[in-house]
Amino acid sequence: WPVDGHHAQQRRMEEQISASKSVNKRIWTQLVAAKIKRQGLAVASAGHRSGAFEALAKAVTIGDPSNIEAQAARRYWPLMFGPDFRRNTEAAGTNALLNYGYAILRAATARSIAAAGLHPSIGIFHRHPNNAMPLADDLMEPFRPDVDLEVLSLTREGVTEVERDAKRMLVAVLSAELPTSLGHSPLQTCIMRLAQSVAASYGNGKISLNLPTVLPYSVPAPVDEQDSGNE
Repeated sequence: WPVDGHHAQQRRMEEQISASKSVNKRIWTQLVAAKIKRQGLAVASAGHRSGAFEALAKAVTIGDPSNIEAQAARRYWPLMFGPDFRRNTEAAGTNALLNYGYAILRAATARSIAAAGLHPSIGIFHRHPNNAMPLADDLMEPFRPDVDLEVLSLTREGVTEVERDAKRMLVAVLSAELPTSLGHSPLQTCIMRLAQSVAASYGNGKISLNLPTVLPYSVPAPVDEQDSGNE
């Protein structure tokens, strides 16, 4: 972690530390809504109906007191990896692939946080005495579905272990092109822009996060064999 990663690092960290609960709640609200929208996009890309995720994203209120994030997760995992899948960080197979992909995403997010002049130990929502980078865990949330889609692709090809080619494909997720207001940009660049927008939000109190664009789910997605009807 470069201690002089940004020219205004001292000021930005002071603003980060002194941010009110209200500011952090509003930032977290936008992160959660973005994550749920992008989960819907992943579900649609996987060939399932996704309209419920758009509705859930709209239902997120300041600070997500109703834990809409968890409601979305209960729908999301069975659609992505089957009704018997359970997210377990200690398990092998699909879970191990997810762990590896998330570790790559977390490291990239931490680098972007440092480059934006923020401190990774000062989280927005995630907090734990043994977690050195809770802010990375916060800001990576909207990008988790990109890892999930790559893991889904690997498992459909019969990959069940974190082997060399799987690692290479998961690292490549950082280079995936995502739609943004400025045109398509690599996922890594999108993370950097998000971190910079969080720093700006702490500075001016205006919560406007720079996140990838999510197109409306109006384009019909393929429907799985157990699900019929139109969106």
